[in-house]
Amino acid sequence: MDRVTDFESGGCAFEPRRGRFSLHAVHEDIQLIRMLLTRLERVSADSYWAHRASGIRGALLKTLEELEKETSVGQKNINTLISSAFEILTKAAKEKSER
Repeated sequence: MDRVTDFESGGCAFEPRRGRFSLHAVHEDIQLIRMLLTRLERVSADSYWAHRASGIRGALLKTLEELEKETSVGQKNINTLISSAFEILTKAAKEKSER
């Protein structure tokens, strides 16, 4: 059977007519980025990871501004920044627990 895939079903967060992700998915990214920003802000200044945390914070702040302005931001870029933030937070916490 030749069937056309239904991309307009509720299961996909991508809106084909607009060419971007739904507002719900964007809202979730915004909430997660805000949470990561507050956590990265708490990384101790004397930690080895403080400088990297600062750099990721800057990139996340810029991405947050773009999302809030509803400017196109690549989902791959967002995912990479979020993964990097979690990695830094994990390593900073491990460093702190080893002291």
